Amino acid sequence: MRRVRPGAAASRGGLTSVAAGDGYEEPKDLPRLWHITLSVSGARAPLSEVRRGLEQLAHDHPFLLTSRYADDHAEIRYWEEARDLHDAAAVALRLWGEHRQSAKLPPWEIVGLEVIDRATYHQRLAEGYGPPPATPVGVHPF
Repeated sequence: MRRVRPGAAASRGGLTSVAAGDGYEEPKDLPRLWHITLSVSGARAPLSEVRRGLEQLAHDHPFLLTSRYADDHAEIRYWEEARDLHDAAAVALRLWGEHRQSAKLPPWEIVGLEVIDRATYHQRLAEGYGPPPATPVGVHPF
């Protein structure tokens, strides 16, 4: 005799789908993915220190896709999960400052921020005018 959880269909391995009903609506405040491009710049710093700091930032912030750097500026690209653009931008604007001490990043300032949703990112790529895909992933010189 085969046992099945009460209310489950025995003929399909014990699992069934339950309709959500006519009144069900998807919650509107679920997190979405946002593509972030953060640009920073400032006084010249040794390239080895900039690279090491960005590598540490990538270790501390696991969603970091790619960083490009020179001795006086850097660009960081990654995906952020947030409810809306405002939340994604707020997190992105804190990233450099919050990790500056722990990753020993140069004391540069944020000079640019782009936050776009996933659909816009993919649309730009398809039309050929968006940022190139973040490959190779990692920390690279300009």
